[in-house]
Amino acid sequence: MVYKKPNTLTKKLSSFFGWLAARGFGPRRMVRLEHKGRVSGGMRSTAVVWTEHDGQRYLVAPRGETQWVRNVRADGGRAVLRRGGTAETVRLEEIPVEGRAAIIKQYVGENKLVKGQFGLDPDDSIEQYKEIAANHPAFLIHAQ
Repeated sequence: MVYKKPNTLTKKLSSFFGWLAARGFGPRRMVRLEHKGRVSGGMRSTAVVWTEHDGQRYLVAPRGETQWVRNVRADGGRAVLRRGGTAETVRLEEIPVEGRAAIIKQYVGENKLVKGQFGLDPDDSIEQYKEIAANHPAFLIHAQ
């Protein structure tokens, strides 16, 4: 399991971008992911960007086994995606490792600023993405 712990700047930027997304600003696929903390039970949030692959929406964790990934798993996939005045209650279904490569490749192609977290370029082969898939959880978004 890989977890790239965020530094202070990354935490502050995530908080800021989550605040922006919750108010409807920023890229249209950027949302604030709200989820229950697995230890505290309190609400937690982070900015995320969803990707669309084969007509379905997905979340990908660029930094690996992040806190939001662990919290969502612990709470049975329950979460809220907030954008502007809209709060969408969702269930996040984790994709098995063998099904992640194409989703991650799509995500990297759409979000070039985070490609450094993956060590790959959008035009790298699907085989290269298969090699890193275990390090980057991906979740199918089910609307509730």
